[in-house]
Amino acid sequence: MNSPANSINGGNKIASAAAEHNQDLIFHFLDKICLSASRDTKEDEEGEELPTELNTINSAGGFLVVSPDKLSVKYTSIHLHGHDVGVVQANKPAPFKCLTYYFEIFVKDSGQKGQVAIGFTKESFKMRRQPGWEVNSCGYHGDDGFMYRGQGKGEEFGPTYTKGDTVGGGINYATQEFFFTKNGELIGSIPKDIKGHLFPTVAVHSLNEEVNVNFGKNKFAFDIKAYESSERKKQQMNIEKTSVPSNIGYGLVKTYLLHYGYEETLNAFNLATKSTVPPIHIDQENAIDEDYSSYALKHRKTFRQLVRNGEIDAVLAKLQESYPQIVQDDKSVVCFLLHCQKFIELVRAGKLEEGVKYGRLKLAKFVGLAGFQDIVEDCFALLVYKKPEESSVRYFLEDSQKELVADAVNAAILSTNPKKTDVQRSCHLHSHLEKLLRQLTVCCLERRVLNGGQGETFRLHHVLNNKSTR
Repeated sequence: MNSPANSINGGNKIASAAAEHNQDLIFHFLDKICLSASRDTKEDEEGEELPTELNTINSAGGFLVVSPDKLSVKYTSIHLHGHDVGVVQANKPAPFKCLTYYFEIFVKDSGQKGQVAIGFTKESFKMRRQPGWEVNSCGYHGDDGFMYRGQGKGEEFGPTYTKGDTVGGGINYATQEFFFTKNGELIGSIPKDIKGHLFPTVAVHSLNEEVNVNFGKNKFAFDIKAYESSERKKQQMNIEKTSVPSNIGYGLVKTYLLHYGYEETLNAFNLATKSTVPPIHIDQENAIDEDYSSYALKHRKTFRQLVRNGEIDAVLAKLQESYPQIVQDDKSVVCFLLHCQKFIELVRAGKLEEGVKYGRLKLAKFVGLAGFQDIVEDCFALLVYKKPEESSVRYFLEDSQKELVADAVNAAILSTNPKKTDVQRSCHLHSHLEKLLRQLTVCCLERRVLNGGQGETFRLHHVLNNKSTR
């Protein structure tokens, strides 16, 4: 049997372990600040070089002539056999961090036999063969309207095309298909079974055949934006076919409002949906979780409002009064975020001298600490700019920064609930709605990985805020 002293020591160890665990979880909010700082940069890094002209180096130069602007190609020889093809690729591969890629050719002259072709090939493609005649290539041919995919024998696909026609080739990364157009109309699509970088490719194969290539500098005959919009609508329709309980959204919103202490909004929401939402059956597990999220609701509402108003001294005082365990360690993440916010409010008010003194007193202690150093430096950088709201660290002055600090205080208060279970202790950072959205993000990223990293990068804040993606 343990002695009282051992019991006390054991209890202290458990409390200490719990505090350390909660502190590790709250570090999540430092990561969110770093994400705010790097979000614009990361999105810029997604940019890819686009094809802009024809590659005059890697081409069947003996059978064709490329114009000085590198946007037209003409067959100037007389072909004697199947290897006398004039083939030329674009100077860059098709970008693949997007929903679609598309380019067009205009047949200026169909020459003697009209053996013009448009398609996609790998960089290692034999530049004496029509696209589609070799593995890892595909091509839509004008003389017979056939589609060729990695072998000499074609398959019926679309109409023939000749002088005066505009033909386009594209890649739909969402469906993993090639698609082709003629004179602004979609002809059809085929499965994209070629992996890796692909180059837009055109070919001419009889005397005087000549085509102009449009990589997007000029307006396309085909409305690619309307096509992309249609594809997104198809995706949305497939999502909406999924059967879910009619009141599931109500439950997600309610637990979200409870979790973050939006008491007034919650009351208004309950009132507005009282007569319109079917009764909800709450199982025991979710009922316990809802009760957990209701913990200290009025307190959490008050703290959120104080942070929003920039009243950081009042926040620290009330925490010391009601939840001293949260602020007993002056180097905790919550204390750090509150001290940062106090510094930010002083800068916002133009009280720079007072801000410098406060920074030296409260923030200097975090200099050199892993996880804090970069944020401290960025925070101090607010003093350097005449117009910090236009600087690279302007995100500190946005309302989202206040909400992040309020969320951290909210999570810390939830962690003090004496009735919480070990599972709840690990999950108090996120509401059910956020967990669902995080799972959605993971699934979308995983799907992109399975497609070889091709397709649009999934960014949740774009999906939620940008109407053009809906």
